[in-house]
Amino acid sequence: MDSVTLTVEDGIAVLTLNRPDSLNAMSQAMMKSLESRLLHLATLPGLRVLILTGAGRAFSAGGDLVEFEQALNASKQTLLAYLGYNMGVLQLLEDLPVPVIGAVNGTAIAGGLETLLCCDILIAAAGVRIGDGHVRYGIVPAAGATVRLGERISPSRASELFYTARLVEAETLRDWGLINEVVPPGHLMSRAMEIARDISRLSPEAVGHIKFLTGKGARTPERQSRIAAEIARFALHVDGRDLARGLSAFKLKQPVHY
Repeated sequence: MDSVTLTVEDGIAVLTLNRPDSLNAMSQAMMKSLESRLLHLATLPGLRVLILTGAGRAFSAGGDLVEFEQALNASKQTLLAYLGYNMGVLQLLEDLPVPVIGAVNGTAIAGGLETLLCCDILIAAAGVRIGDGHVRYGIVPAAGATVRLGERISPSRASELFYTARLVEAETLRDWGLINEVVPPGHLMSRAMEIARDISRLSPEAVGHIKFLTGKGARTPERQSRIAAEIARFALHVDGRDLARGLSAFKLKQPVHY
């Protein structure tokens, strides 16, 4: 079973994170499949819009911490390369030359949130909960969240999500400006498709130029260096004590006391 599935019809692509039994945890196999799909889509003739969603009851519970710990146990540099690769894959998503609609079907935490922050429009099913969650297990964000979240919502709200690790309902995040719309779960994909069709009827050249000119499209060295700084900061973090404590608590399914 492919961990990321792709369908394309009438210029509208649908990418589905497809590890439902693992809450779509972002394993290396999933990230490699996502990279392959995104590279294909970036040069696909006639593509107008991408919809990104998840299979099952979660959008994504974030990084696969089992693989994460295996990389850490191999070496610090192995883990940093692992994180850098994932960051690069999400950059491909943000850089896609067409609008990306995130259809948030279920819980999105940590890497799941980081993935959604690379989308242009977010539609969520009612009752879905979203949060950062990294600090719960002594982890520092390492895929651009510390830059992108503050671009989407107020700095104080972003700080609340980072520092508390709590999950916030989509209805609240709509009020904060992160989510565009909240719809009944049974209408999520139909609403995302409706928006995609509206976009696909308009000038693809104009839409493409606007995507480039908007905040995420207009790359600046300063912004890219801030995103890259997360990996550098993580390199310092690995030498501390809290990462090991958090990963141990995760494995034991116990709360961690720092």
